[in-house]
This record gives sequence, C-alpha cells and structure tokens, in this order.
Amino acid sequence: MSLPTDLLYSKEHGWVRREGSDLRIGITEFAQSELGDIVFVELPEVGDKIETNEPFGSVESVKTVSELYAPLSGTVVEVNEALEEGPELVNESPYEKAWLIVIEPSDDAELDDLLTSEQYNAHVSE
Repeated sequence: MSLPTDLLYSKEHGWVRREGSDLRIGITEFAQSELGDIVFVELPEVGDKIETNEPFGSVESVKTVSELYAPLSGTVVEVNEALEEGPELVNESPYEKAWLIVIEPSDDAELDDLLTSEQYNAHVSE
C-alpha cells in the first residue's frame, strides 16, 4: 500500500493534511478498501465542534455502516459537499477528491499524537 508521506494518520484510519492554520481530514485507502463500495457518507455541518476520538459522521458501504472518528478536536470550517452526490469518490480518490471535512484545530499539540506514514503502515500490518 502506497501512503502519501506528507500526511499524518490516526489509528482509526483517518488522515490529516495541514493547510495553513486549518486541517483537512479524510479516511485512508486501507479503510475504504476494508469497507468496500461506499454508498453514503454522513458528515457534520459547518460550525460543528468535533472531539478527538469521538464520532463525527459515518460512511455506509454495501457491507456495513462505520462511524468516522475525529483524529483531532476542532471546529468544522468546510464540508466536502461532493460526497453527498458522489460517495463513491471515497473509493476512487481517498486522498484527493474524497476529503471529508476541514477543521480549525482546537490544539495543534494534538498533531503530535498522530502517526507518520511509516508508523501507520506498521499499524495496519500488525
């Protein structure tokens, strides 16, 4: 599995990309491959607060419904509206087109708890 090295990862299979003071969040290729074909994505509203390791939405696949866990705490400043009409983007482009939300983080120190691509690769290989 080829992981982008410019991202940070959570043990719950989320990825985080710093964009200025904001953080873009999505799910990993590993997560989408385990879920199977995604048919619905439920995301929070702009302005909602999310908390580290707490559910902030869900993805429904042909196999199951899975909660999305926040890799960091913060306030939602943008939601990927394209996933409403095209949830399959999560399968097709997990790192580019299928980002989920953008947050303004509550505490940048939480980034230190995330994994590098090498650490995440070792985590999913266990």
